Amino acid sequence: MELMVTIASRNLEDGAVVVVGTGVPCAAAMLAQMTQSPNLTILFEAGGIAPLLPSMPISVGDSRTTYKGLKSTSMAEIMEFCQAGIVDYCFLGGAQIDQYGNLNSTMIGTDYNKPITRFPGSGGANDLASLCWKTMVVTPQNQKRFVKKVDFVTTPGYLQGGNSRTEAGLPVNTGPYKVITDIGVYGYHPETRQMMLLSLHPGKTLDDVKNNAEFEILIPEKYEITEEPTDFELKILREKVDPNGLVIGRK
Repeated sequence: MELMVTIASRNLEDGAVVVVGTGVPCAAAMLAQMTQSPNLTILFEAGGIAPLLPSMPISVGDSRTTYKGLKSTSMAEIMEFCQAGIVDYCFLGGAQIDQYGNLNSTMIGTDYNKPITRFPGSGGANDLASLCWKTMVVTPQNQKRFVKKVDFVTTPGYLQGGNSRTEAGLPVNTGPYKVITDIGVYGYHPETRQMMLLSLHPGKTLDDVKNNAEFEILIPEKYEITEEPTDFELKILREKVDPNGLVIGRK
């Protein structure tokens, strides 16, 4: 968990704008803001704009999400920022993800009215992934999550691959960016839009990549080995970002 949070934080460059939720995305944004990206602008779906988070909020409406911020506004205005192209990154998750980055956080099963499992649904996930420039997903990797076809497309990725996202009317040059798991970091092929390996975590193998997904993950000839968290990053993460282990203490 510490590795995934650290990798996510490194992808948030100084001066960027990111919409986050609670949990891992918030921890990653806080770590980035306290390390290499002091000018990172954090937005919360419920309306907090540019807070300097003093500690981990427990919801997107927590009063800490506006601490020393620029403004406390509404969900509508946050979504307007996304629509206007102001937001660089959003973080999302889900019960299932496929090779094109489509996410399911609605249901498991084939009958919408009688699902095997019902999940909370989209919330703002569909809007964020449709409108923000880059969508990042942080999730454990296994065959139950990395499926050939999601049971329900809650959140659009690259749809059927290729140019299908743009052809569906979604903004050009938006879409899935990276998937950060407990095995590796993945991106997407620039033409087919299939998920592909970017870096492999220390101690993990290509068999781990292949055996923990129902679909074939593209493996290029050259890929990186993930750089482990530094002592400094771990100190900030453990002592300032999440001293109570709300995120990094999860099994």
